Amino acid sequence: MKITLPKALAVALLCVVAACKDKLTEIDPTAANNDWTTESHSNDGKHDYDVVFPQNKVNTLEIKLTAADWTSIKTDMLAKKGIAFGSRAGQTGGQPGGQPMPGGNQGAVPSFGEDPEYVATSVKFNGKTWNHVGFRLKGNSTLNTTWGAGSYKLPFRLKMDEYEDKYPDIKDQRLYGFKELSMSPAAKDASLIREKVASDIFRMAGIAAAQTAFYKVYIDFGEGPKYCGVYTMVELPEDNFVKAQLGEENGNIYKPESTFASFSQTQFEKKNNEEIADWSDVQAFVQALNATTRTSNAATWRTNLEKTFNMDHFLKWLAVNTTMVSWDTYGAMAHNYYLYNHSSKKLTWIPWDNNEALTSNARVQLSLAGVANTWPLLQYVAADPVYYAKYKTYVKDFNDNVFTTAKMNELFDRYTNLITPHVTGTEKEVAPYSNLANAAAFTSALPALKQHVVSRNQAVVAFLK
Repeated sequence: MKITLPKALAVALLCVVAACKDKLTEIDPTAANNDWTTESHSNDGKHDYDVVFPQNKVNTLEIKLTAADWTSIKTDMLAKKGIAFGSRAGQTGGQPGGQPMPGGNQGAVPSFGEDPEYVATSVKFNGKTWNHVGFRLKGNSTLNTTWGAGSYKLPFRLKMDEYEDKYPDIKDQRLYGFKELSMSPAAKDASLIREKVASDIFRMAGIAAAQTAFYKVYIDFGEGPKYCGVYTMVELPEDNFVKAQLGEENGNIYKPESTFASFSQTQFEKKNNEEIADWSDVQAFVQALNATTRTSNAATWRTNLEKTFNMDHFLKWLAVNTTMVSWDTYGAMAHNYYLYNHSSKKLTWIPWDNNEALTSNARVQLSLAGVANTWPLLQYVAADPVYYAKYKTYVKDFNDNVFTTAKMNELFDRYTNLITPHVTGTEKEVAPYSNLANAAAFTSALPALKQHVVSRNQAVVAFLK
């Protein structure tokens, strides 16, 4: 039967449409991504903490890089960090058992150069796929150590909408409400739980801290998926954190690299409100902290300081931090903290990057004795009788009511039992896709954590005598 012209045109058009659809899918798989839903992928969905940060299960994350992506990452790291992947194999960044090495720069503001580049990857989670997700390596000493050692269990970040300009179909893409997420490999922690428990401990003590959860991570570096072990996913303060835990989100969020000895705008990286060139809040704080009234009229100095800075909250954070020992922050390094300018509470301290907490490497003593003048916020607390007395009260309260052997042992046991099947059980962490020296290092880490609490409890008793 002869096909009429209209039918022939219709058939031709259908063929063209089908071919275009196939080509579009080849260029941009999200064009045919049936996994996209408001709840899972859209910015209109809520931040689903139960899904992304479950406290009683280990989630699974699958990441697919191409061989070209992995080559690009290696080239970029060599250019920016001067370290070839695996060029320091055999060297370690920690002490036996995964204990971090003491570090610090005694007040110098560190400079780590440019962040590594993003590459576009696909991410699979809970049976759904997210396409063109920004993936980049992150961190400083942990990244340099793992990268140089040739470990594929590397710290990284995911940014869900990094490539929305190139791929409009993923505009405002989210992971169940979350825009950006940080993945910690516990490179210097043989227990693999320090990042998780430290955040929990801060919140138990009334200090706002990032939500965290354990993840099994599989990464395809271009030659098939590899099991890279257990990571801790960490919430970014500039995402939903301040709204969820501090009740608002319009104030400035800073990620400083400052000792506060003087004000330099370049040391206060803004994480929001970037288009508003206003750093007056942190500038006023630094000026008030270093005002000469501290020695001539202490009461006036405290009043003016508290108009800019939530000092009571900082004293509570300081008590918790020095008691449990989280050395890799202010007092040893001029980073690993955030500041949020709350409308009524003023600049509020937010702890960050707690993977080296709960170790014996105390850089700031419980008594605050010997703090150098390069750390004025600590030095002035130690020198001011009002602030020092309040600090001691918070140390005692934390030690007596939160940092007890019973509560900490329960916390440590719960999380260790949760991740053990994925570390030394049916799923095993194996080099070079793990940073563990061996299975025994993981097994022996739990008793060491428990003994650390006992030792710190004893140190607090001695301090408060």
